[in-house]
Amino acid sequence: MTQLITPQLVTLDQNLGDSPADVIRVLAGKVAATGRASEVEGLFADAFAREQKTATGVPGGIAIPHCRSAAVQEPALAMARLSHKVDFGAKDGPADLIFFIAAPDGADQEHLKLLSKLARSLIKKDFTAALRAAATEQDIVDLVDGALADKPAAAPAEAAPAAAAASTTTAAAPKRIVAVTACPTGIAHTYMAADSLVAAAKEMGVDLQVETQGSSGAKPLDPAVIAAADAVIFAVDVDVRGKERFAGKPVINAPVKRGIDEPDKMVREALAAADDPRARRVPHAGAEEQAERDEEEKGEHIGQKLKRALLTGVSYMIPFVAGGGLLIALGFLLGGYDITEVADKVVLENNFGNLPEGGLAIYLGAVAFKIGNLSMGFLIPALAGYIAYAIADRPGIAPGFVAGAVASFMDAGFLGGIIGGLLAGYIAYLIGTWQVPRWLRGLMPVVIIPLLASIVASGLMFLVLGGPIAGLTAALNGWLTGMSGASAVVLGIILGLMMCFDLGGPVNKVAYAFAVAGLTAGSADNQAPWLIMGTVMAAGMVPPLAMALATVLNKKLFTLNERENGKAAWLLGASFISEGAIPFAATDPLRVIPASMLGGALTGALCMATGVTSQAPHGGFFVFFAIGNLAMFIVAIVAGMVVSALAVIALKRFAVKKPVEAEPVPATASV
Repeated sequence: MTQLITPQLVTLDQNLGDSPADVIRVLAGKVAATGRASEVEGLFADAFAREQKTATGVPGGIAIPHCRSAAVQEPALAMARLSHKVDFGAKDGPADLIFFIAAPDGADQEHLKLLSKLARSLIKKDFTAALRAAATEQDIVDLVDGALADKPAAAPAEAAPAAAAASTTTAAAPKRIVAVTACPTGIAHTYMAADSLVAAAKEMGVDLQVETQGSSGAKPLDPAVIAAADAVIFAVDVDVRGKERFAGKPVINAPVKRGIDEPDKMVREALAAADDPRARRVPHAGAEEQAERDEEEKGEHIGQKLKRALLTGVSYMIPFVAGGGLLIALGFLLGGYDITEVADKVVLENNFGNLPEGGLAIYLGAVAFKIGNLSMGFLIPALAGYIAYAIADRPGIAPGFVAGAVASFMDAGFLGGIIGGLLAGYIAYLIGTWQVPRWLRGLMPVVIIPLLASIVASGLMFLVLGGPIAGLTAALNGWLTGMSGASAVVLGIILGLMMCFDLGGPVNKVAYAFAVAGLTAGSADNQAPWLIMGTVMAAGMVPPLAMALATVLNKKLFTLNERENGKAAWLLGASFISEGAIPFAATDPLRVIPASMLGGALTGALCMATGVTSQAPHGGFFVFFAIGNLAMFIVAIVAGMVVSALAVIALKRFAVKKPVEAEPVPATASV
């Protein structure tokens, strides 16, 4: 196996700059100079993006910037001992020992285990003291190799008696805690948090066992250990896999970095939660509800909760819609618009040995249309069901689907699905908070909650809300159907702006869901829903295509990493994946987003003005057969793409943020 660190990757007692970015860039250059990375900029961009998610400074004057990157060809460790400390976000101050961990995208398990082992060694004071005392680069390499080979430094002589005394005094009835640690990359913080928690618990005489859900694999905790635990600690930045295993246990949730910075406090909080009957517990329902509660702890307000629930519903709805919409479009292509009137009869009465009048094309068109139509029938129930799921987790799914089915039955449409899903979710959530006898708890999530929530939510939809919502939906559809001329162009501009505002975020999803929800109402006599769908799809394709074009027109304005993203953005944009522009917007939102909105508004206006339609909810250029007025569809997209690309280039050239000059220190300020 290739040695992870060599003397050429070590820098001792030098000033590498004033910021994490300066240090990471130098160390990325070291990795590239040894031939272990194909480029500096791509590796730096990936590492710095990881640093911006969560600071990598840890207690003891240490920082561990790390990433997986396509630029890395062989795993590498680059180490720097700084003469000028740099703040990497640790609570106890800036760092002088920097370990840069660079792993390939497809790093093998053995390398990842070694990287994880190094990270765990860095919380040991004797190891870090030896690193600070090392005289040469080779000394550093030898120390690191020793840590990777499990050669611990000798423990202080008094440690053993102290540990024995602690075990004697606490052996009577030690508390038992289980924990899960996980960070986004799963290389360093995951394992350092685990070791920090174990060490803190040991000092307190607490039995703590940890499941590390990292890149080098995870060994699940024994179910018997979980069952015997008094409390659970989740020190994680990502979802816990298999969270339902801990259902009912008192829980402490925090970012993984807190497990490194404040392990003793987390253990004490877990001990307090174990004795508190009012403590938060891991829900029986699973991860979604817990995620909601975690965010509530951070001060999430009602608007954020509502937004998250709606986005969850839309995200789960899209797979039902995408295939169904494409099949409906294929049905129209094969069987013509009249297929809607004969599809049921054809699929029931005909087969390959008994083709209908019109032959094989009509038969296949009817089958495709009917499958697509049935799939689209799940649109509103799926939307409502998964909105409820986002609020109440699994017990909310059935009430949500039922409320959505009621909304569909009453022609309450998209609005009815949203309201039905919210009702079902919150009612299920409230019922789930009831204190019930232990013998009844097992029936709550599978029988009691779905039954009562379905009765209440669907009953309200039938008896109170369904009629008014259906009336509002009918009025809205009538208004859209009657749109023409200037009013249609204004709608196109609004939809174009929405699609480009947050590139796959809530505003974009609202516009998309609005278009998809009306798709099944389209017909040869009522093409307004198809017009809206065509406008939304075309405008959503503009941002990634524009960024791709901009990287070609003026390469110097973009980093190497952005130019690589630009190559991928051609295909993403052509497929109607607006998120292809996110890498550009994330690094320069004040230029990229306004430029994208400008082009999207133009595309939306042109589509509405020229009657561009789409019978497919997704696919971009690849569903050309479902696009009406295909020539103007292409023209509108190209026009918006060019305008956005030129706009972002102009903004990057001329709207440049001036550096802030340091004010001269007044003479009177000197001491």
